[in-house]
Amino acid sequence: MVGLLGRVTGTIGPGLVGEVILRIRGGAEHFLAYAATPKQRIEVGTLVTVMEHLPPRTVYVTAVYDV
Repeated sequence: MVGLLGRVTGTIGPGLVGEVILRIRGGAEHFLAYAATPKQRIEVGTLVTVMEHLPPRTVYVTAVYDV
């Protein structure tokens, strides 16, 4: 899981549980997502990479490109 690229489908930010879609196991699945950096806000549509995975369906992500 760590290092996979995905796309934000639900805004991630302080006090928010966001959502990302990742290509995994031959398909695409949604995971609950938090920002790897505290107080960071990541908007819908942003390309992200998984920094940490907490089974079964939670990931910590960071934006691939700084805006």
